[in-house]
Amino acid sequence: MYGGRNSSSTGSRSVPYSPASVYSDTSTATARSSSSSKSSVASAARSVAGVFVSCFTPPVDTRSSAKSFADSEEFKPAVSDASRAGSERKRGSNRGVYAAANNSTHEREPGSVKFNIEEILKATRNFSPSFKIGQGGFGTVFRGRLEDGTLVAVKRAKKSVYDKHLGVEFQSEIRTLAQVEHLNLVKFYGYLEHGDERIVVVEYVPNGTLREHLDCIHGNILDLAARLDIAIDVAHAITYLHMYTDHPIIHRDIKSSNILLTENLRAKVADFGFARLAADSDSGRRPIEPKRELKERITAKWAMKKFTDGEAITTLDPKLECDVANNLAIEKILELALQCLAPRRQNRPSMRRCAEILWSIRKDYRELSVSDGRSLSSYSMRSTSTREQ
Repeated sequence: MYGGRNSSSTGSRSVPYSPASVYSDTSTATARSSSSSKSSVASAARSVAGVFVSCFTPPVDTRSSAKSFADSEEFKPAVSDASRAGSERKRGSNRGVYAAANNSTHEREPGSVKFNIEEILKATRNFSPSFKIGQGGFGTVFRGRLEDGTLVAVKRAKKSVYDKHLGVEFQSEIRTLAQVEHLNLVKFYGYLEHGDERIVVVEYVPNGTLREHLDCIHGNILDLAARLDIAIDVAHAITYLHMYTDHPIIHRDIKSSNILLTENLRAKVADFGFARLAADSDSGRRPIEPKRELKERITAKWAMKKFTDGEAITTLDPKLECDVANNLAIEKILELALQCLAPRRQNRPSMRRCAEILWSIRKDYRELSVSDGRSLSSYSMRSTSTREQ
């Protein structure tokens, strides 16, 4: 993972809030003409079902839902000057680039900065074990601080991984990372090639992973209001990767431990950096494969049985409060999950459509919660107030 709570990270600042991106009609039309919907649609099914185990939603009128989704102030685009300049240099680009506003004089701008080994060693104190914040298939992740004060996550590739997987593709992937910028994706700052070292430097996200919060490691239950906010953030990030990059990028490993949270519970998707760039016709395994053995599709079967038995809330998290607003929202979430699991590609919603439906669910959930006189938890109160500023 690229973030976490660490006693030695007291210098971290919460990421400033900027409204999440909304996709313009122009960008959408261009993206549709240049990118086949095959990968984005198929990947949407896998991504939604994979992140939240048993999630999402309802038969809502498409036109009214899309209109309210697009008109919301929460989804107005925030395009950085650097991104705008880069976009203007790229003739014929179909990329819609949306980035958080940067109002810190110490924060390094994202881009393909080539670091030197001295900078990396100084930032991580020679890869001190006390700076280690995670480890995965790619390698080990260290927290670091650059000379300008920017907190970063330094991902050091395993030698075996580099020899087997990266090779000449490393530079190609770096160029792709340098072009990807979205509020809900972990920012890429730069890289290092030094001898047999291959290192990627990205944004440090201070509040741990979604997995940690779902497991209540930090002592609080993540309520449904906050989970809906996070789900929408993730849907926006995946939509961007599928539709608004020069080539469709398929993450292939969407899971709660790859979703990092800021102090204000904004979600940032990590570990997309070295996902293979897929051709338009490629996708990963289907969420349900009828020809496989029953034990390999038991999760979906279990979730559907709970849904039909009226125990929808159990499929998401039995720790959640069982009330009218929660039950109704989770039923809608499961209806969306069912749509995402449709055997035929054309019957599954795109990830953009999933984001619209989730937005509609959240809107109804908030209205019902207010009418029922429910008090929001400290988690959702902090999240809501920050998002609506």
